Amino acid sequence: MAKPPRDRTVDGWNVYFVTASTWGHRSLFQTDRMARLFVDTILHYRKEGKFSLHEFVVMPDHFHLLLSPASGVALERAVQFIKGGFSYRVRKELGSGVEVWERGYVDHRIRDVSDYMRHAEYIRRNPVCAHLVAAAEEYLYSSASWGFELDPGPQGLKPENDKNSLMARLKPCPPA
Repeated sequence: MAKPPRDRTVDGWNVYFVTASTWGHRSLFQTDRMARLFVDTILHYRKEGKFSLHEFVVMPDHFHLLLSPASGVALERAVQFIKGGFSYRVRKELGSGVEVWERGYVDHRIRDVSDYMRHAEYIRRNPVCAHLVAAAEEYLYSSASWGFELDPGPQGLKPENDKNSLMARLKPCPPA
């Protein structure tokens, strides 16, 4: 089966798992100031209606998102808003000319409910697996933490074939 074009929806939905890394994989988001500015940037473009935001995590040197671009907004443009918008704010608000991002990003088109749930769980568990916190809810720069307004999961995803298959695919964090 051919991969659907990124700018068209299937059954009225398109959800992507998106990852991008900081330049040289520096721990740019290790500081509260940078991490909060990045979260604010994501939420700003969500509020402007550029995309729906379902889950996110900002790790020290990368981020993961589950998002649905708005109608008429290509995935590439949604990521450009996020990465470019953050870079602009770093220069303008913090007066820093530091290179922020590695070139490009990685995306995965969500195929069905189990794929969505697996990626949402991955996002939520990422800070725990990286030994940054003991419980996902403790990590301040993640949708697992309280207080962030997110968009509901997309409607129209194909149901998973075997409800137990999701639990079988979720693996515990690798040993330290």
